[in-house]
Amino acid sequence: MSCPREQVVYHEKQVRQLCAVHALNNLFQDKNAFSKYDLDNICNNLSPEYWINPHRSVLGLGNYDINVIMSALQSRGYEMIWFDKRKDPSCLNLQNITGFILNVPSDYKLGFVTIPLKRRHWIAVKLLHGVYYNLDSKLDFPIPIGTNEELLSFIRNELDSQDKELFIVVSSNVEKAQSWLKENSNYTNKLVDSTSRDAEEITLNDID
Repeated sequence: MSCPREQVVYHEKQVRQLCAVHALNNLFQDKNAFSKYDLDNICNNLSPEYWINPHRSVLGLGNYDINVIMSALQSRGYEMIWFDKRKDPSCLNLQNITGFILNVPSDYKLGFVTIPLKRRHWIAVKLLHGVYYNLDSKLDFPIPIGTNEELLSFIRNELDSQDKELFIVVSSNVEKAQSWLKENSNYTNKLVDSTSRDAEEITLNDID
């Protein structure tokens, strides 16, 4: 099922190793939200003393890690929170959540040949026109997920895989107030930062 024609959903498709850029732009629904130049500058600010920057690919073609995405979001007043997959997503207060970013494994292909390399891929999910959409840059078009309950089912299915991680994107005010959680939730909030080890030591990169 494709996006209804009368509803405009911005969907940036995959170019080279830039799915972190695509995920951010799809999340903000703005092709000018971030560019490769912007994320390269963030890399340099995070590790100015390194000749080979640890936050992107060795050749500088993209492949940005989680620290770059977090910094990009913070520059716009947002925070990125790691979701503990041991919890059920029904604890989330969806009305206070800006969107979601998934980090998933992905095959590396050279032409039509799949190469057995462990690579990662960033995917944005967002509520648009009353419908949640999968805005994966590798898709030909954005795929409607559906209602709140259908989103929760989608998240559960994704997190059944141990090698997938979910991150919640919220405004800084929502993060401070912890209002991305329902009031009756006993969820223990764990933020991911450059020193956190909660999400498998978070060395998650994107893929071409």
